[in-house]
Amino acid sequence: MHVTSEQRLDDGVLERTFTLGEIPGILWTPAAASASAPVPLILLGHPPLGLGRMYPRLVARARHSAAEGIATATIELPGSGDRPRWPAADRARAELRRALAAGEPVTDEIIDALILPLVERAVPEWQAALDAVLALPEIGGPVGYSGGVISIGVRLAAVEPRIMAAGLFAGSFVPRAMFEEARRVTIPLHVLLQWDDEGNDRQAALDLFDAFGSAEKALHANMGGHTGVPEFAADAAGRFFSRHLK
Repeated sequence: MHVTSEQRLDDGVLERTFTLGEIPGILWTPAAASASAPVPLILLGHPPLGLGRMYPRLVARARHSAAEGIATATIELPGSGDRPRWPAADRARAELRRALAAGEPVTDEIIDALILPLVERAVPEWQAALDAVLALPEIGGPVGYSGGVISIGVRLAAVEPRIMAAGLFAGSFVPRAMFEEARRVTIPLHVLLQWDDEGNDRQAALDLFDAFGSAEKALHANMGGHTGVPEFAADAAGRFFSRHLK
């Protein structure tokens, strides 16, 4: 993990950009975090649109968590941002856009080609980033995962024992294979669903929620489209992570 820049934001949060091999990332820590007072960590998931484009939303989530005394970290997804292009992913996205523009059903084949290779590549990278961040003396765990792509969150929740709670955004297509993985997820879950999300299959999101094996799981559904998440939704997610990570 190589830190490439750092700055203090106006609320005292320390923001550090870093690289992990070829993977760019960002780490935010509360002002009070130190080796003598290490803080919990949330991994901030996001869609494959590039960290530059996602930064305003990511830093807002990071500031919210820092106010609760929790550090956050994120990494660039494969084929996104400044990382090398991934032709297979580009073709899958193009096929999805073609089907949506034509008003055709988004088939299982399209969803599998779009999501499953991304999960296979991204999850080990998230785990490597987790190794690196937890090696810092001011980050002590426990660890949570927040955001999307929801299939990445499902896989991480199923295979990574250091993740103790997850807040998942039900806003992306879900391959059928992920439903079986969801049954193996037993950590506490907070699932956010925008009821009128134009790019999400609502019934699939509800079926995935039903499939989770967690004894504690809550579905928070709000009216509105994909970008219409109400501000108070962040407060509910913050209380969830404070309860389970602190």
